[in-house]
Amino acid sequence: MLKLPSFDQFIAEFDTVLRTLAAPATSARPHPDAKLDEAEMSDAEKTHAAGLMRVNHCGEVCAQALYQGQALTARDPAARDALRHAAQEEVEHLAWTQRRLGELGSHRSVFNPLWYAGSFVMGVTAGAIGDKWNLGFLAETERQVAAHLQSHLSQLPEQDEKSRAIVAQMEVDEMSHAELADSMGAATLPLPIQAAMKLSSKVMTGLSYRF
Repeated sequence: MLKLPSFDQFIAEFDTVLRTLAAPATSARPHPDAKLDEAEMSDAEKTHAAGLMRVNHCGEVCAQALYQGQALTARDPAARDALRHAAQEEVEHLAWTQRRLGELGSHRSVFNPLWYAGSFVMGVTAGAIGDKWNLGFLAETERQVAAHLQSHLSQLPEQDEKSRAIVAQMEVDEMSHAELADSMGAATLPLPIQAAMKLSSKVMTGLSYRF
């Protein structure tokens, strides 16, 4: 049986929403691009790199909402801890992509509040179904995100080592989250659900790249 959050927990969760959408994120780890110099890029290359990094930042906003919702409805404390750990590393990804967007002279997606709300509902639903499916949703999400990041490595300007270093480390982290979920007994999601996740991701990335 699901337990409703206390008032204090509700305030804490609402604070997470505000910090994700409005406050600058911070990273305990050094930024992957900290020791790399800014490359010379044309305006078109900068615009393209910024669009890709905006998509990646948007993905981290979605991850925060998704894991927040999943952790709220997870029954197993171990599953809940795994989700909280993944969410913390996603906060670092938020910090990395936020700063990189500023360096590229660009902005975060105007649709972030919408993506956050949708992802939160998906997370709550996944957690309510059961822990093995909750972990399965985590594993599949991270695998799709890792594949998405791999595609960005092939699309970013070759000389943009700063963006590439960030994306490469994010990919490593996402795969480690997927492997952790698998090791904890994650269920394999049905193919139609995997396809639906890919379709929703395609819509999100298409809009976030431009806006």
